Parts: sequence; C-alpha cells; structure tokens
Amino acid sequence: MNSGDALGAMEAQYIRIHHRHEPKENQCTSALVKHIRAPVPLVWSLVKRFDQPQQYKPFVSRCVVKGDLGIGSVREVNVKSGLPATTSTERLELLDDKEHILGIRIVGGDHRLRNYSSIVTVHPKVIDGRPGTLVIESFVVDIPEGNSQDDTCYFVEALIRCNLKSLADVSERMAVQDQTEPIDQ
Repeated sequence: MNSGDALGAMEAQYIRIHHRHEPKENQCTSALVKHIRAPVPLVWSLVKRFDQPQQYKPFVSRCVVKGDLGIGSVREVNVKSGLPATTSTERLELLDDKEHILGIRIVGGDHRLRNYSSIVTVHPKVIDGRPGTLVIESFVVDIPEGNSQDDTCYFVEALIRCNLKSLADVSERMAVQDQTEPIDQ
C-alpha cells in the first residue's frame, strides 16, 4: 500500500476496516492517503457526487448518468485527451452518506482497466488545530497482458494521486472562500 501523505496508525486502521480488497493472482491493489485542510462536509460534498466527478477529477471532461443516482446507477465518463482512453463506464457500488464511503466499479470503456474497483472514504482529521479531512482511496485492478504489477499499480496510483491533489486544491479553495465570505458581506 502506498500513500500520498504519511501513513499513521489511524490511516492504517481505516484501511483495514473499509478498504478490504481481495486481489487475485493477476491483480494489483493499493491505497493512497491525502490530508485536506477543509472540513469533512465540504470534501464529502464533492466526493459523493457520482454524477459530477469533473468537479475535482481533472481528466474527466463530461459525465452522463443513467439511473437515479442510487446503488447500481451507471455513469458514462468522457476522458480528456492525454490518457490512453476516451471513455469509461462506471457503476455506483456503494454510497454511504453516514460513514462517508463511495464505491465504484468500472464496467466498460475503451481502456485497459479491467475488473477495476475502488473505494473512497472520508474521515475527520484535525490538521494544524483546525477541522480537516483524511481521504483514503484504494483500488484493485487486473494487470493487463504485457504489463507488470509494478507498472499497473504505478499508473493507477498516479491517476489517483492527481485526483486527490485536485480534490485537495478544490476543497481548500472552497473552504477559504467560505471563511472569507461573511467578512465581505
């Protein structure tokens, strides 16, 4: 397991509880951690929007949802150029507003991420004495023929790291705006 930030006892415990993937021999798995200087409700409001991943995922240009945004809903995502894909079809597997858990499975698309499943959890974390958020994203995916386990994990981790950095940037910018708005009124 890998991390975007230092992995502590609390992070390890959350991973053990919520990020249980059972990889097969031809699969790789990992978990990445990001600390965000914004409160949980703000960060979760972005993460849980299955219908609007482009709010913080920089490689998503468009998203169309089929279904009522409940478990089993499917989204068709258009991917920006620069990646080895143009579309991804993803199904909502888990959405727990109370525990702040989102689970997604890729069910199609013109890419090599087969049997990809991810879990994102959002947890409160005090950062520099202020309410912050710990985000953990884990995944399991098939290793494509001709690729190594290391290459596959590295590629997926790089995408997730970029998404988590963007989530932090967007959330922290929104948090600062929320803090300054009452002063401007």
